[in-house]
Amino acid sequence: MEVRAKARHIPMSARKVRRVIDQVRGMDVESALEVLRFLPHAAARPVEKLIRSAVANAEENFGLSREDLYIAHIVADEGPGVAPGKGWRPRYGARGRYRPIRKRSSHITVVLDERTE
Repeated sequence: MEVRAKARHIPMSARKVRRVIDQVRGMDVESALEVLRFLPHAAARPVEKLIRSAVANAEENFGLSREDLYIAHIVADEGPGVAPGKGWRPRYGARGRYRPIRKRSSHITVVLDERTE
């Protein structure tokens, strides 16, 4: 039984989130949460929160046991950036030039599944 959970519009780039989710892909839920608790990256907090939410969904809605769950699939996709005029800020450079500071966001999807032995 697959259990899905999504976190959308996380205010950090998908590249930074992928650095964290690559370390927990395929792990049991308990060991993944233990690893995420001690990672120094800021992206570990939203990933941990999402996995906890997926586990709660599995226990409450499907009656699955927490010990049998593992991370079958986890992915971070690009979300929308901040449009000019909506929190967008210029970064001024030399010789009168500037480039926008791109405020990136990401969407995280996790799929938990039961281990069959």
